[in-house]
Amino acid sequence: MLAFSLIPHALVLPSGAAHTLLQTSRLATVTMAERVQMDPAVLNNYMSLPVQGKVQAEYLWIDAIGEVRSKCRTVDASKATLKDLPSWNYDGSSTGQAPGEDSEVVIKPRAIFRDPFRPVGDNILVLTDTYTPGGTPLPTNTRAPAEAIFRGNTEKPWYGLEQEYTLFNLDKVTPLGWPKGGYPGPQGPYYCGAGADRSYGRAISEAHYKACLFAGLNIGGTNAEVMPGQWEYQIGPCEGIDAADQMMVSRYILNRVCEDFGVYCTLDPKPIEKGDWNGAGCHTNFSTEKMRKEGGFAVIEQAIRRLGAKHKQHIAAYGEGNERRLTGKHETASINTFSYGVANRGCSIRIPRSTEADGYGYFEDRRPASNCDPYVVTSMIFKTCMDPNGEEAQITSKSREIIV
Repeated sequence: MLAFSLIPHALVLPSGAAHTLLQTSRLATVTMAERVQMDPAVLNNYMSLPVQGKVQAEYLWIDAIGEVRSKCRTVDASKATLKDLPSWNYDGSSTGQAPGEDSEVVIKPRAIFRDPFRPVGDNILVLTDTYTPGGTPLPTNTRAPAEAIFRGNTEKPWYGLEQEYTLFNLDKVTPLGWPKGGYPGPQGPYYCGAGADRSYGRAISEAHYKACLFAGLNIGGTNAEVMPGQWEYQIGPCEGIDAADQMMVSRYILNRVCEDFGVYCTLDPKPIEKGDWNGAGCHTNFSTEKMRKEGGFAVIEQAIRRLGAKHKQHIAAYGEGNERRLTGKHETASINTFSYGVANRGCSIRIPRSTEADGYGYFEDRRPASNCDPYVVTSMIFKTCMDPNGEEAQITSKSREIIV
């Protein structure tokens, strides 16, 4: 399976094997790969065979560097429910999450979705999180602390996550559609464009979109992005932990779709550093019930001031390599500046014009990188904004900016 270049900054890695795995993953992003051709028509002869009373359950889990891995097991169709599915385990010494002498990592089912890669029958994708045999969440299990933050809340936090990604040839050097060793025409016609001379990878975007819908994900839409070979899709609105759950499953589906097409996908926040090219983010739209009701604009501004007061803490948790993206150029704010504005994509926080006009609605945190950990980002935004004793940055109504 092709691997995302996904290394969330917020994950706390165990020493030893995890460090080795991390270094290996980084090296893998610059080595070449070859496409292995297989005839999908031959595979379909087997995939279309009917099965009675049994379901294939693909268990997904998140490894030491934030990538989604999986393996499959057979379960009785009558037990293919969240309450009846068994916990399972895998070799954590092969993922940098356990030593070889005590290698079992326990995975516990947390969410179920339809399997778009085995559409014949009632086959499922099972999202899990990771534990020691004694029941302690692994240090790399960021879902468990996020779920604890959301548990029992009455604020009804909604999220819309805008996942940007970049497609490359299997050489992992040439973005899809770019001339080898050269550059395409400058940015301008590619964003939401149509045509063989500007829309590179639409088949992947379309296949991923339909697969997510089939799986039951709340995918809101998709579009070509500013840099050629770069695309975006949106997950949401989803409430609480469900937003991050669906994002991780959508990333797995994207990886599988790219595998079928023989294309490499990276979530690196600045895949092309030289030249006038946009980076890739995971803009996070957020609101609570109070923000969505009359008078909500004041609640929104208070939440933004609280985010401003903890700008450095959020930046540290918003994805590795984000300093290469947040430069103050290419529709980003500087990493050293916290700002907000209405309809301003050069700010840390954008307030939609409709929210200002209505006096209620939502806001968009534009700082998270494309490779961010959605469990960390969503729970951190919620915790900071809802802290009744939270510090608030002093931002003048004129500039709406604070240097941090």
